This record gives sequence, structure tokens and C-alpha cells, in this order.
Amino acid sequence: MAYTTIDDPSAYFNTLLYSGNASTNALTNSANAGNMQPDWLWLKCRNDAVSHQVFDTSRQTSGESTLVIRPNTTDAESNVSGDGMTSIDSNGFTLNGGGSGGGVNESGKTYVAWQWKANGGTTSTLSGGISATVQANTTSGFSIVKFTASGNNNQVEHGLGAVPHFIIAKGKDVSDNWFVYHKSIGANGYIMLNQTSATDSPNSTVWRNIDPTSQYFYVSTGGFNDDSTDVIAYCFAEKQGYSKFGSYTGNGNADGTFVYTGFKPAWLMVKRSSDAQGWIIWDSKRDTFNIADAPLTASESSGEDNKEVDLLSNGFKFRSADTATNAASTYIYMCFASSPLVGSDGTPCTAR
Repeated sequence: MAYTTIDDPSAYFNTLLYSGNASTNALTNSANAGNMQPDWLWLKCRNDAVSHQVFDTSRQTSGESTLVIRPNTTDAESNVSGDGMTSIDSNGFTLNGGGSGGGVNESGKTYVAWQWKANGGTTSTLSGGISATVQANTTSGFSIVKFTASGNNNQVEHGLGAVPHFIIAKGKDVSDNWFVYHKSIGANGYIMLNQTSATDSPNSTVWRNIDPTSQYFYVSTGGFNDDSTDVIAYCFAEKQGYSKFGSYTGNGNADGTFVYTGFKPAWLMVKRSSDAQGWIIWDSKRDTFNIADAPLTASESSGEDNKEVDLLSNGFKFRSADTATNAASTYIYMCFASSPLVGSDGTPCTAR
């Protein structure tokens, strides 16, 4: 059996760097990135305190791609037509600058776009519990799920055909938190993407104290599942050589903890789950060599910070005792590959 079924992770996840111009700005994923259509886009200004901006092809209607939600806030979804996103394209996306660029295309500012491919905007209606509109990519283990909350204990089909290890859910039409399920926390607890707070556990009011299956994730009466709330959920199943969702214990030392992933990381997000700290994100496009030391923070609007990690051929290793990443404490992580450790033909990846 091959080590991985995904020899080219950039066909499913890609980071693109660009500069704002407050005008028409067409950004294209290169042929090396499989000319990928991004179905989930996460954009962030690198050099200023501007909110994170999330777009996807499941929430858009009538060909528009202008509906944004912001991971570092509780804000409801809003429409930035004429000032920011214009369209999500077959091989990238197009921005405009009708106002100031809407936080994604301001002149003189630099940006990063993290992009995941789902199913090209093609959705199905699944109704094994709450009726849901699902856009799923079973190869890469990623789905986008839209549904209207029931306000009671229920189940939602995610379309992955595999057990999701990481789920981010938000009531998109209300001011509310972003609730996260992580396999290392389990369903009798939750943590919030827009906050620095530690895991709330035991607490079964969000994920119902039932871990997801290969068909469903489970919701309770709290969190995003308020009656009649429109919900968006991003679901991830682990794929060998491409994605990894786990936990580690920091050692509080500059010769920090090493975490094995089985691939060379392209994108890494970590959160101290046992204490209050932010969600720290590195990627291999902004930090092209080790030590990688210019992360962004998902729970904050701030620009790039200074926290140190090595992104290696088979995992990551911390290079400081920073309390946000490597104290003697418990952390969770979410990681995607730039190259599998070993391709399906037996070719090993190289070090950075």
C-alpha cells in the first residue's frame, strides 16, 4: 500500500502571497499548485492590524463571492461587494478596491491567502439528521457544510466518508463565537477560534459528548445550534502524508518539542489548549527557511509576530520556550503538507 494517495498537496491546499493595490487585483494559483480553484479562502493582512477574512464557494449565491466572515471576531456574515472580494475563480480569485480594499486589497499592504479545495462549489443535500448542504472532497478530507440549526440534540452529515478530526463551526447570521471540535479534546468539550481561552471541558452543550463518525457530527442545544440560526462548518478528516490533527506537550525549553507529522508542513496552526493563548499560524511561503519566526494569530487582528519553529521534512520542532507554543503545557495543532514524507512511488521529500 502506498504511503500516501496525495503526492501533490498543493492541488488541495495552497498559500499565495500578494500585495494590495486598491484596484482590480486578479490572483492566480500557479500551475505548480494545480491551478487550484479555492473553495475556502482565508485572507490576512501581514503588516497591519486588520481582521482575518474568510470566503467560500458554498456561502455565495448567484455567482457572487463577496460574503465574508472574520475568524478573530464574533461578527455575523457581511457583504463586501464593491470593496474587497469580486470573485472566486477557477484558478484563484479576484479582488477590487472600490473603497479601501475591504481589508484584503489595500494599497501599500501585504497579504497572505490560505486556500483549500473542496469540490469546486458543487454541493449535495444530505438529510440524515438536520438537512445540510454539503460540498465535500473525500480525497483531501475537507468539506463545507451549511445548515439551519434545530436548537435541540441532533446530527449533521459532513460528507467526508471518514471521521473528521477537526471541525470549525459558526452561526453566520448572528454575532457569535467560532466553536471548534478537535479530536484531542473530544466531544465533551470545546474551544473557540476567535478567543484565547482554554478548552471548556467537561462541557457537552456544543458537541453533545458524542465524537463524530464517518457520516455525522453531533450537536447539542448550545453554541452555534440555536434554533433557526444559519450555520457554516468546515470539517477535516486526517489524510496520511497530507494533513495531521493532534496534540503535544511543550517542554519550556529553547531546544523545544518535536512533533512528527509524516510530511513537510506547508501550514501549521497551534493553540495552547490548557491555558489562555492565541491560535498561532506559520506557513512555508512567508517563512521560506528555518527558523520560521513570522506567524500570524487567528484570534487577533495583529500583523506578523515573532515566535520560532522549524518546519522539517517530517514534522515541526519549536525553537523557543514561548508560552503560546512551547511551555510545559498541552497544545493542539492542525497541519497541512507541502510534500509527503514519502511519495506513492517511494520518493522521499527533501529538507527545507
